[in-house]
Amino acid sequence: MSVQPLWTSAEIAKATGGSASADFAARAVAFDSREVEPGALFIAMRGEEADGHDYLDAAFGEGAAGAIVERPISHPHVLVSDSMAAFEALGRASRARAKAAKIIGVTGSAGKTGTKEALFAALDRSSNCCAHRSVKSYNNHTGVPLSLARMPRDACYGIFEMGMNHAGELAALTDIVRPHVAVVTTIAPAHQAFFDSVDAIADAKGEIFAGLEPGGIAIIPYDSPYCDRLRRAAEPYAAAILTFGLGELADVRAVDWVPTPTGGTLVTAKLPRGSLCFTISAPGDHWVANAMAVIAAVEAVGGDLAAAGLALAEMPGLVGRGARYTIALDRGETALLIDESYNANPASMTATIVQLARETADRRVVVLGEMRELGSASEQFHADLINPLLAAGVDCAVLIGDEMAALAARLSGKTLERPIEFAHVADADAALAWLSANLRGGDAVLVKGSNAVGLGKVVAELTRGDD
Repeated sequence: MSVQPLWTSAEIAKATGGSASADFAARAVAFDSREVEPGALFIAMRGEEADGHDYLDAAFGEGAAGAIVERPISHPHVLVSDSMAAFEALGRASRARAKAAKIIGVTGSAGKTGTKEALFAALDRSSNCCAHRSVKSYNNHTGVPLSLARMPRDACYGIFEMGMNHAGELAALTDIVRPHVAVVTTIAPAHQAFFDSVDAIADAKGEIFAGLEPGGIAIIPYDSPYCDRLRRAAEPYAAAILTFGLGELADVRAVDWVPTPTGGTLVTAKLPRGSLCFTISAPGDHWVANAMAVIAAVEAVGGDLAAAGLALAEMPGLVGRGARYTIALDRGETALLIDESYNANPASMTATIVQLARETADRRVVVLGEMRELGSASEQFHADLINPLLAAGVDCAVLIGDEMAALAARLSGKTLERPIEFAHVADADAALAWLSANLRGGDAVLVKGSNAVGLGKVVAELTRGDD
C-alpha cells in the first residue's frame, strides 16, 4: 500500500463538516487513548461511563497527531458539534473513497470472526498485503466506523465483521459498510433474550443484505434451517445468491473431508466452476463449513482460490477462538489447553465440545462459563449441554455462573450411565483455583463461555510463561 497519510486534517474537516485548527496528518485512528500510537488521530467521544475529552492529554502524550473534539483545545484538532456523528461520517468518507476496493461484510451467530480473519488471510496473501479488515471483534456501532476509518485509501479488499443483539442494528451498519458481498455464517439462538424467536434472529441477520451495492452477492448457509428465510431476505437486494455448506445442493460445498495427523482437515470442495483440494489447519467440522463460506466469498470477489487454500492451511488458532497451548504443570508434565474463551452460544458450545472428543488425552476437561442473553430459554439451553458432554466422553467439568445451575443439576443425576466429575463455581477466579489444584499431565482442557464471564483471565494465567 502507499505511504500516503491515512487522513489529513483537511480531509477530516471535509468529511465531518468540522473546522481544523492546524494542518496535520494522521496514519492511524483510535477512540481509546490506550490504543493511541504516534501519528494517530484521536477521536474524543462522550460515552455513558467516560468522556474522551478527559483523556486528550494522555492521547497527545502518546504521540497523537491530532484529535476530533467538541470543544477547542491547545493541541491540533478538528472541531465538530458531535464527535460520534463525526466518527461515523469519517467511516462513510473512508468507504466512499475506496472506489477500487471490493468490500465484504460478514455476520452470523457464530463463526464470523474466524471467517473474517480467514478471508483477510486469503485476500491479503493474493493481493500483496493490500487487504484490510476489522481488528479484534470491532463489529458494533463504534467498531464498524473505526474499522472503516482505518482502511487505507488504496486498499484492494475490505473485510468487515458486523454484529448485533437487537433488530435494526445490522441495517444501520450495512448502510455504512455497503458491501459488494454479504456473508451470513450461521443462525443460532444467540442474544435470544432480545428476540421472540430464532426466526427473528434470522431476520435481523438478514438485514445485512439491504446494504449490498448494485450487483452485489449474498452468501448464505445451505445447511441452516433458515436458508430459505435468508434467501428471501436477500432476493430484493442481491444480483446473485450463493449457498455454502455440506449439503449436496449447496453451490459451494465440501464433498469429502478427512482429519489430518496434525488435527486439521483435508477437504475437497466443489464450486460452481470447478473443484479445490486444500487443508484447514483449524480443527473441527464447524471449520469445514466456515471454510466453504470463505471459498464462496473469495470466488464472489474474483480472488485467488489457490491462495485461499494456502491461507486456510497456514492460519493459526485465534486467541479466544481456538488457539491451542501446551501448558507446563508440576513434575515436568504438560496438558493441552484449547482457548475458546471469547464467547459462547448453544451452537458454538456444542461444536467445540464435539471437537474435544477427537483430542487424544488421558482426561477431557471442560471449563464452561454460562451463556448470556438467552432469555427465558436459558435454563433449557444450559441443561441440554449434558448431551454433547456425554457424547464427547468428558471426564471433568468446571461450570461457572448461576446460569450453569441447570447443567449442574443434570450432572448430579443418579441415572447417568457414565458420571462426569464436576464443580459448580461462582466465577473465573474459583475456576482457576480448581484447575490449579486438579489439572494433570495428559489432560486436554477446553475453556469456553460468554465473554463477560472473564475466562480469558483463566487462559492468561494458565499460559503465563508458555509459548
